[in-house]
Amino acid sequence: MAGERTEKATDKRRGKTRKEGNIPKSQDLNQAVTLAAGTYIIFLFAPSIMTKFIASAINTFSHLDPNLISREGLIGYFTPHIYLLFDILTPIMLLMMICGIAINFAQVGPYFSLEPLKPKFDKLNPAGMVQGFKKFFNLKSIVELVKSFIKMIIVAGIAYSVINSYQQEMLALLGADVQLSLSLIGTVIFDMITQITIVLIFLGILDKKYQAYEFEKSIKMTKEEIKDERKDADGNPEVKAKIRSIQMQFAMQRMMSAVPTADVVVTNPTHYAVVLRYDTQIAPTPQVVAKGVDFVAFKIKEIAKHNNIPIIENKPLARTLYKIVPLDGLIPAELYVAVAEVLAFVYKTNKNKGKIR
Repeated sequence: MAGERTEKATDKRRGKTRKEGNIPKSQDLNQAVTLAAGTYIIFLFAPSIMTKFIASAINTFSHLDPNLISREGLIGYFTPHIYLLFDILTPIMLLMMICGIAINFAQVGPYFSLEPLKPKFDKLNPAGMVQGFKKFFNLKSIVELVKSFIKMIIVAGIAYSVINSYQQEMLALLGADVQLSLSLIGTVIFDMITQITIVLIFLGILDKKYQAYEFEKSIKMTKEEIKDERKDADGNPEVKAKIRSIQMQFAMQRMMSAVPTADVVVTNPTHYAVVLRYDTQIAPTPQVVAKGVDFVAFKIKEIAKHNNIPIIENKPLARTLYKIVPLDGLIPAELYVAVAEVLAFVYKTNKNKGKIR
């Protein structure tokens, strides 16, 4: 069918969709990499975090005086703890943000656009809301729902598997030292998140391929759209024809205006007419200032007669001049003798016009 989208998208269509913010990327891969980065960053800073928390707790409880605690003094009491949280979280959040930017850059390349952030008021009208409601139940939404359900099952399965593998060690923690308990719990959490992120990154890579496939499918074009785009690129044929027509009219007017200033018109005698002018102040050799065939040749001869320009019949010379000498072009060396003979004849028979200017 003519309206089927069977053609690959052109570079122009791809550029337009990219400008609109429609780029194939996997949010699952972004989330998996960000989760992995956040986990390892937290474990990397864990010794420093623990040291700061312990120092803060010791300082707090060492100077704790219930008589000094009041409703007005609570802000001052909690301020050091707020600064501590800010000090701990700032490097972690910055590193996670850098990782998020890096994975986005890896997926979409150097791209920045505010187009997706622009408000789309057409979605607020009832028709747009109904359309959006329909899109909520399309195949893509169902696929996303199934993906989320599968991820939830995988995460729950991995968590159960890891906890089950440490079951004996965790039971042995009853009555154990706090530091030992925290160490084992940290190991369990680290192992659990490591396995989860590995699986999620693998799923994210598969999702990236799926998103690329869906993107290519969504931007396919119909044969008619391809034709329209080519018309836009090449220019509308009707407009181009009109431009050519106007250009030809200007060229015709310019040629006809040059005939009254010429020295001679060489004809064959009916089909070809070539107008020559020899002005040493303009060009060193005779010059073709106008030429034409059939109707144009007839008009050239008509203007020449009206302005008393000599018309010389020379079939071979007229055809040769028309074919090899462009408009405003100079006579080539191989035609010097033939053209000189014509000009000499003109100067001899018509002294008023034949005089070299």
